[in-house]
Amino acid sequence: MTMHTDNTLNNDRRIAQWLLFCALAIFVMIILGGVTRLTESGLSIVEWKPVIGTLPPMNNLEWTREFEQYKQFPEYQKVNKGMSLDDFKTIFYFEYSHRLLGRLIGVIFLIPFLFFWFSKRIKPGLGIPLLGLFILGGLQGALGWFMVKSGLVDNPRVSQYRLAAHLGLAVIIYAYMLWLALSLLQTRDRHPTVFSKRTLGLCAVIFFMIITGAFVAGTRAGLAYPTWPLMGDSFIPANLYATTPFWLAAFEDITTIQFNHRILAYIITIIIAWLGFVLWRSNPSQQVKLAILLLCSALIMQVGLGIATLLNHVPVALAASHQGVAIILLSSALFLAHSVKVGTRMH
Repeated sequence: MTMHTDNTLNNDRRIAQWLLFCALAIFVMIILGGVTRLTESGLSIVEWKPVIGTLPPMNNLEWTREFEQYKQFPEYQKVNKGMSLDDFKTIFYFEYSHRLLGRLIGVIFLIPFLFFWFSKRIKPGLGIPLLGLFILGGLQGALGWFMVKSGLVDNPRVSQYRLAAHLGLAVIIYAYMLWLALSLLQTRDRHPTVFSKRTLGLCAVIFFMIITGAFVAGTRAGLAYPTWPLMGDSFIPANLYATTPFWLAAFEDITTIQFNHRILAYIITIIIAWLGFVLWRSNPSQQVKLAILLLCSALIMQVGLGIATLLNHVPVALAASHQGVAIILLSSALFLAHSVKVGTRMH
C-alpha cells in the first residue's frame, strides 16, 4: 500500500513538473504574442499552414514569393507600402516565431501526455482535464488564425474582439494548467476556508482586467491619454460611454476603454491591499504568507509598469513587460487561492 502511494505521489510530481514547464512555455507565448502585436508583425504571414508552415522560407525565391503574397493585402498597401524585403523579413520572423512556439507547445504537451496515459501514470479523474487542455490548445491555434483573418480584409488591424478572445483563451489554458499542477504538488488535504471565494473572486477580477487590456491593445487606446493620474485635464474624462447603445463604448470607444482599464487597476489594488491585510492578521500558514508577499510584489511591479508604459507612449519593451507581469499577478493570485484551501486553519 505504501509503495503504491509512493508511486502515485511520484507520478503526480512528474506530471506537475511537466504541466509547469508547459505553463512556462505558454507564458513566453503570451509575451511573444504581445511583442508581435506591438511591432505590427501579426499580419505578415497571410496563410495558415499548420504543418508545412513549420519551416520558414529557405531561399530567395521562397522569400520573394512570401513577400509578394503579403503585398496583396491591406497592411502592405495602406501601411507598409514600399517596405524592403529585409524589413519584411523582420516582421515575418516575429509572427513566425509566435506560430512556431505554438506548434512546439502542442508537441511538448502531447508526447508526454500520451506517455503518461498509456503507461497508466495518470490517476483517475485527471485524464479528462488533461485531454481538455489539449483540445483547448488546438482551438487556440484556430482562434489565432480567425483573429489574423480579421486584419486581412479591408482594415489592416485585427478585431479587438477576436484579440481579446485569443488572449483570454490563452490565459484560461495557462491558469487551469497552473491550478492542476499546484493541486498535484500539494499532498495535504484541501478544504474550503472563509477566504476561498474571495481569493477566487480576485483571480476572476484580474482575468477581467487582462481582457480589458486586450481591448486597450486592440484599439490602441493606450496612446489616447499618455498622462497619469489624470486623463488629459481630469480624472474622469468627458464623453465616457458616449455611444449608442452606451455599452458599446466599453469595447469600441478608446476613452472609455482606457478609463475602464485604469479603474479596474485601482479596484484590484484596493482588493489586494484589503485582502492581504485581513489574511495576514488571521494567522495563516507560511505558504499563505509567501503567497501574499508574492501577490503584493507583483501588484507593485504591475502598477509601476502600467504607469511607465502609459507615460512613455507604449514602447515595446515596457508594454510587453506590462503584459507579462499581468500573468505573474494572476499566477500569484491563483497560488494564494490555492494556498488558503491547503491545510490552512484561519484563527
